[in-house]
Amino acid sequence: MTATGTFGLSSEARNLQWLLGNLVEEVPGVRSVAVVSSDGLLLLSSDPEPERGPAPTAVRPEGPRGSSADLATIVSGIGSLTIGAAGLMDGGGVKQTMIAMEESSVLVMSISDGSLLGVHATPDCDMSVVAYHMALFVGRAGHVLTPEVRSELRKSMESTR
Repeated sequence: MTATGTFGLSSEARNLQWLLGNLVEEVPGVRSVAVVSSDGLLLLSSDPEPERGPAPTAVRPEGPRGSSADLATIVSGIGSLTIGAAGLMDGGGVKQTMIAMEESSVLVMSISDGSLLGVHATPDCDMSVVAYHMALFVGRAGHVLTPEVRSELRKSMESTR
């Protein structure tokens, strides 16, 4: 797992990075994670871990097209679509969205102020375990993701590119 650098970050920003790394490392089947601001900008991310074992005959990246920016784009789009759908259906705020595909799954949860947590997971992972750990992250991150911390994380992501 590769996360953004921690040099010069506030303790709140470093704590969020630690929580994100913990989510990726502790939950079986999680391939990559992205936290996206309400305006669709990547705040935190993990890069997919390479698979261990014999090399497959066709090399295929584990994450969406191989970059955390792509996962952030997908998470932002899913968030926008579901918020629009909820508005049309008078369904209230969107809490969670899950997309199950043949080869992977994507879960998106609202954090706070429109920020989103997105997880790309294997198709055989226990979605209830993933959702539980995402909810823990959301509960811990929601009060910490202030405008100042979001700005700090955004700048940190820009400096690592």
